[in-house]
Amino acid sequence: METHARVVVIGGGVVGVSTLYHLARKGWSDVMLIERRELTSGSTWHAAGLLPLFNMSYSVGQIHKYSVRFYQELQEETGQDVGFRKVGNIRLATTPDRMDEYRQYAGVAETIGVNVEFLTPDQVKEHWPLCETDGLIGAIRHPDDGYIQPADLTQALAKGARMRGAKIHRHTTVLGIERTGSGEWLVKTDKGDVTCEHIVSATGNFARKTGAMVGLDVPVIPVEHQYIVTDAHPAVQERQAKGLPEMGVLRGAEGSWYMREERGGLILGPYEVGAPCCYVDGPRPDSEYELFPEDVERLEPHIEDAIRRVPVFGEAGLKTVYNGAIAYTPDGSPIVGPAWDLRNFWLNEGHSFGITAAGGAGWQLAEWIVEGEPSIDMMGVDPRRFGPYATRGYLKRKNEEAYANVYTVHYPDEERPAGRPLRTAPCYERMKNLGAVFGQKFGWERPNWFAPAGVPQEDHWSFRRSRWFEHVGAECRNVAENVGLLDMTAFAKCRIEGPGAEAFLDHLVANNLPKKIGRVGLCHALAPSGGVMSEFTIQREAPDRFYLVSAGALQRIDHDWLRKHMPTDGSVRMTDLTTQMGALVLAGPKARQVLERVSDDDWSNAAFPWLSGQDVVIGMAPVKALRVNFVGELGWELHHPLEMQNHLFDTLMAAGQDLGLKPFGIRAMDSLRLEKSYRMVGAELSIEYGAEESGLDRFVRPDKGDFIGRDALLKRREEGLRWRFVTLKVHDVTDADAVGNNPVHDTGGELVGRATAGNYGWRVGASLALAMLRPDAAEPGTELVMDILGTPHRVEVIAESPWDPENLRLRDKAEAPATPAHA
Repeated sequence: METHARVVVIGGGVVGVSTLYHLARKGWSDVMLIERRELTSGSTWHAAGLLPLFNMSYSVGQIHKYSVRFYQELQEETGQDVGFRKVGNIRLATTPDRMDEYRQYAGVAETIGVNVEFLTPDQVKEHWPLCETDGLIGAIRHPDDGYIQPADLTQALAKGARMRGAKIHRHTTVLGIERTGSGEWLVKTDKGDVTCEHIVSATGNFARKTGAMVGLDVPVIPVEHQYIVTDAHPAVQERQAKGLPEMGVLRGAEGSWYMREERGGLILGPYEVGAPCCYVDGPRPDSEYELFPEDVERLEPHIEDAIRRVPVFGEAGLKTVYNGAIAYTPDGSPIVGPAWDLRNFWLNEGHSFGITAAGGAGWQLAEWIVEGEPSIDMMGVDPRRFGPYATRGYLKRKNEEAYANVYTVHYPDEERPAGRPLRTAPCYERMKNLGAVFGQKFGWERPNWFAPAGVPQEDHWSFRRSRWFEHVGAECRNVAENVGLLDMTAFAKCRIEGPGAEAFLDHLVANNLPKKIGRVGLCHALAPSGGVMSEFTIQREAPDRFYLVSAGALQRIDHDWLRKHMPTDGSVRMTDLTTQMGALVLAGPKARQVLERVSDDDWSNAAFPWLSGQDVVIGMAPVKALRVNFVGELGWELHHPLEMQNHLFDTLMAAGQDLGLKPFGIRAMDSLRLEKSYRMVGAELSIEYGAEESGLDRFVRPDKGDFIGRDALLKRREEGLRWRFVTLKVHDVTDADAVGNNPVHDTGGELVGRATAGNYGWRVGASLALAMLRPDAAEPGTELVMDILGTPHRVEVIAESPWDPENLRLRDKAEAPATPAHA
């Protein structure tokens, strides 16, 4: 066995072998895979092999699309049959909400180039004659997907990897992983040790055990999944004897099951409530080709639903029940990318749809390792999207919930209840008593909206305007007319200090750092390609000390990016302040009046200008007040010791009672930010778009000196920008606004871009969307067409920041409009 390799991939399932193949395909032939038993002996061997293109995630959808295309190319390249059957995939709908989900998904699919057909019940019958169509209102069909033989696919990937020089060592157990003095990895096995530059963990059911070897608490626990194989049935055999096409994969969404033909019979795979987590502490060391005892009783409701829809299923004898482990994460999407706090340790784990995702996940992880970043936005599967709150107890609850909800309608505003509340700010109960309906980000509970007296304090999810729509509008109006209070304690917060702090941050971000002590700047950390990695609000506290604030949901991503780029000579220190500091946002034209009642500090424009910060005292609490906000009104972020939050909250609420001070939530904030054309990382800001394509020209300073991504930005300028960020006004809206990933066409029907976000703007009285468009379609005044739930809407490119484009209200200038436009 070789003693050195550039990359060691641990795990010989389809995901690990795909990663090995794609690394070799990128030209890194000095790569090795280590598998403790035989290839596919974990979960791959018992997988049903389905290849569903359907996914509501923009990033996961692209991964799946690549896989389906690549598997066909792989067969041609290696000459080895992968068992791919392009039989199509039909998803049934029996409710209007389900059809809305399919319409929204069809928009996502169009933006990434996936073919989707809508079917009537009669057309469903044509494709699946054994399916009863009573109660159906429609369906969608993917003509280009189907299923594959997982073991054959894995062997073809292995052959392709070996053809490019990669090595595969079976029956080799990893005993431990250590860092060498030179910073390389040492992988200890029962066949000898291997020194390498990079490690990829693709160990499936063993993910947590592998992670523990390097001190990682990997947020993956498998869940038991059963599927039933029947004996042959005459109706299926008769079709085969006549040479009729295979009926493909049928998905009864409301019954939560899939079905397809198999050797003259049928396979049924239910996703039931109550399927338990397994291998919580990892499988036994000798585990191989392992299954659990069947529990058909747990599947009975799904079996009964399947029989109602496909009666012949109830007539076929039960041949085999497979009950095996499938890896899950709390949100059901895999973790693909760098581990936090460890250099050159990569994760490709948590694949609940591993056969479908393996090709694309291997492709993008290889891009990330070799090129330094992926070529598509992988934020939706980044391992760092979870934090240390994702303990084993949390994972058990959330992963079982994710499994049980595979087939439920996935609304854009859904908030699943398992494992909550977990992380709460001190003012949580106060907000709750004021009517807060909470959502969750990075484990934190945050008010999404506030139910007025007499309105049920419960959420309502929809692809259309939900029951909370008017109540959010009232919150927006109050912020614009009076003053509102928003809990943003979930913000990621840290301090960077030391003699090298300024030089470090200056090289990390594209904007100039604030020069004067107390001043605040919006700064973006770019990827090497010039796209946006992170967005920071930075206050200079002292010549060599800076306070950084970024999105709460991206805390681990942002802080990991900072740590991995810090110099190692001790000249820079980083202190994570997230759980020490709370943050309340006070915003609205009467915000200053509230603060002047509770503080002896000078809050005037002259003493406390926009984009500055000061250490003040409010009531009895020391507060770092930053004059910035994300809603486009006069306001401050009030950062404070977390243990004093309730004092601060009560002090502000009491002082502002007669001024109309009321709390507002994240959904109101989203409406208000769209009216200002404010971008968000993961939507308008992405590695897929150059910073200037995202409209960040005023925050990018290529002439300041070298910084990460600068050369790529200059090259993009020379070559011409491919995209432009725009704001759209949407016409003829009735009950549904854009929610993001809506395709945008020119008036001739050609796709010219996609919406990244949408909402109703209560201050301007119009439905709005933010979008990335081709430059030739992005000039103000251009009329285009955008799809919202299958309905084409006329949209117009308008100037940025339709509400207060001169920022007069933020600056509190006398000429600012006194009342919102709707009034």
